[in-house]
Amino acid sequence: DSASNGFSFKGIKDYLDCYRSGKLTPSQVAQNIIAMLEDCDKSTPPLRAIVQWDQEQIMLMAEASTARYRNKCTLSYLDGIPVCLKEEFKVVPYHHRVGTVYLGTEPETEDATVAKKLREAGAVIIGVSNMHELGTGTTGCNPNRYHKIPRNPYKPNHFTGGSSSGSAAAVAAGLCPVAIGTDGGGSVRIPASFCGVVGLKGTFGRISSHGSLPLSFSTVSVGPICTSVADAAIVYSILAEPDPLYPYGLKQPKATLSDLCAPDLKGLKLGVDWMFFKACDAEVLSICEKAVEHLQSLGASVVEVSLPEMEELRVAHAVCILSEMRDFLQPDFNEHFQEMNLETRASLAVASQFTALDFITANRQRTRSMRFLQEIFTTVNCILTPAVPFTAPRIYESDLLTGRSDLSFTVRSMRFMQLGNFTGIPGLVVPIGYSTAGLPISFQVMAKWWDEAVLLRIGLKLEQFRCQTKKPSIYYDVLA
Repeated sequence: DSASNGFSFKGIKDYLDCYRSGKLTPSQVAQNIIAMLEDCDKSTPPLRAIVQWDQEQIMLMAEASTARYRNKCTLSYLDGIPVCLKEEFKVVPYHHRVGTVYLGTEPETEDATVAKKLREAGAVIIGVSNMHELGTGTTGCNPNRYHKIPRNPYKPNHFTGGSSSGSAAAVAAGLCPVAIGTDGGGSVRIPASFCGVVGLKGTFGRISSHGSLPLSFSTVSVGPICTSVADAAIVYSILAEPDPLYPYGLKQPKATLSDLCAPDLKGLKLGVDWMFFKACDAEVLSICEKAVEHLQSLGASVVEVSLPEMEELRVAHAVCILSEMRDFLQPDFNEHFQEMNLETRASLAVASQFTALDFITANRQRTRSMRFLQEIFTTVNCILTPAVPFTAPRIYESDLLTGRSDLSFTVRSMRFMQLGNFTGIPGLVVPIGYSTAGLPISFQVMAKWWDEAVLLRIGLKLEQFRCQTKKPSIYYDVLA
């Protein structure tokens, strides 16, 4: 808890304070959110963060939570907290469309594991959030009739980033303090960065992705998008555990939040590959270098490291994720080609050119890259990079009609992301400032497998670096 002057996002603690003091009930908050969801749809341009919601469902969960507060038998820190989940997850009773117009023709009857856990924790699911069609891009641009283009709450004529586009927009716009996304090539961290909120990609397998569409089985991790690092830690601690229905995470060590609130960063070694770090816009670089100095001032030491074969890793990650998506979406590509966005068709067509040999070679590179990281993590606790090399790009009129396919943008936006997806290490992005145009700039910390605790500890200190939080131009104060 920090004393703030000026604007600050409403987080889990603000909701809990209202509920515990009796100032507001979860039911009253839910009514506010429903009014705001109606307003979002009518605004010009529409926010398009939440693409499916149901007033009756929201009120049912909120009323149950209100009764628990009345009887002093709440279920967790998330009891009564509004959350949304990316449309990639199955959430009863919504359509599991995954950003398309052709999937999810019937309402879901079974929750994904994360949706089930959020319900068990007493959270109020306010709906499912917009996403890039089938997770195939990093802008969030999805012109089809069910989705439309979600707007960046800081500048509505700019993109949110993707593919967990609506999740980041919903949190930045104040509709909910917590959203869940998936990240196969930066899909949690890129939109969180562009929208000025916190995004955590857990270690591969740490949070179950059972019940999400298995687009890429070896690169995708699940993680929360929140208004603060403390909130990300709370959500992580509730969601991170083995799931019998999700074999990849069964052997994981217990999730801890050790040393989270240590007063400083003494004893921590932070690795930076400066050549890799500096490949970003000047405005981004200048503020990210200052953030490194801030961490040093708290007692951490900065160690120069070399991240080898990053160009090979970049290509290998692209071959892996696209091959796996193309394999899984083979029937869709054959039967629903005409209903897909143009960009999705292009990406899957490119993916169909990769051979089995390409895929095998890419996975050999993965083994090499993981070995390099094992060595690096014997000398440092984490690796620091900017989050995205630039700020959120503008939306043009043509994007609204036909979408956007810009391969050089996609490649550049994933520059600092692919290491985490390809090798499975966790990554946290934290907003640290703004460009002269007023768009958010973020910083990334990555750690060794299963060591999310050190990311959260450093993330809490990174938050103190930013002297003020600017209010997004689209912002709903649900607790007002």
